Amino acid sequence: MRDLGRRRRGVAAAAVVPPVLTVVLSGLTERLNLSSQVLVYLVALVAIARLCGMVAALVAAIWTSLLMDYYFISPVHTFRISGADDVIALVAFVIVAITVASVVEYSGKLSRRATQAAAEAAQLEAADRMRTALLTAVSHDLRAPLAAARASVDTLRDPAFDLSDADRTELLGAAHDSLGRLTRLVEDLLDMSRLQSGALKPHLEPVAAEDVLPRAVDDVPASPGRVTLRPPAAEVPPARADGALLERVLANLIGNAVKHTTSPIEISVAGTASPVTGAPIVEVRVIDHGPGIPPSDRERVFRPFQRLGDRDNAAGLGLGLALARGLTEAMGGTVHPEDTPGGGLTMVVALPAGSATTPEEDGTR
Repeated sequence: MRDLGRRRRGVAAAAVVPPVLTVVLSGLTERLNLSSQVLVYLVALVAIARLCGMVAALVAAIWTSLLMDYYFISPVHTFRISGADDVIALVAFVIVAITVASVVEYSGKLSRRATQAAAEAAQLEAADRMRTALLTAVSHDLRAPLAAARASVDTLRDPAFDLSDADRTELLGAAHDSLGRLTRLVEDLLDMSRLQSGALKPHLEPVAAEDVLPRAVDDVPASPGRVTLRPPAAEVPPARADGALLERVLANLIGNAVKHTTSPIEISVAGTASPVTGAPIVEVRVIDHGPGIPPSDRERVFRPFQRLGDRDNAAGLGLGLALARGLTEAMGGTVHPEDTPGGGLTMVVALPAGSATTPEEDGTR
């Protein structure tokens, strides 16, 4: 598509630029001799070659030679060349124009290749950093729950252990928790991969955020007794979202608050207007009263594999906030942190309000 546009620009430039220059130079015949006119045409051909390619420059060179012969080489207004000097000048012009155009075109190709190589190198470097971070995280975060589940199951199966019912229940619970944690980690990795590859296609439809919140709270094992759902404001419109993805977003934000604070957590839902566009939006706020995050670190925590302070070995892969932002943006919304009045951090999920789904918005995951 880009090459097609470049060719079209080249045809237009080759057709228009020489006649326009001819009109301009015709009014300066008393001030400029033939050599000066040739140089002006040559500069224009170099520009055409640089911007539009060799083919356009070649067409423009031939077109220019005809115009020069007709308007500037005596006898004017006829396609005749009166002397050897005119022949030499005209042939030299065409040769120089084609040579310069080819050099400029080759230089442009080298420049484009260098730019493409630099972009590919940057992508490879980013992928290498991601792979290194993934291997570092996986070396413990995936192996630890797998090892714990394996140890619990091995103990339950070993006839050498005379286990009481209480011990069996405890080991089964440990295996269940470890496998649940492992499942969440693998799901996070798969979702992050789908986000980065562009394979995630949200199914957008009107969703009542207050109906999704209880399920999101239930998805966080450590949330009972710590999370309070504030009564929604009157007449909160539905959000235009994917219900399953919104549940994941809110569960990740709630889980992050539960994991990194010991304070009560409150969640509110309200309808408001976008401060940027003025369009109606739905805001879900996950409010904690913990230590908060320094302003300098607030964007860094949304990068994959970031765990500020590495408070404990159960902190996970550091994908929760990155996934929450990625999934929200895939639905056309935003996630950003704010200070909680009185201390703490508030994560704000903002999604467009909507009561209907357009064909462009409808998709499949």
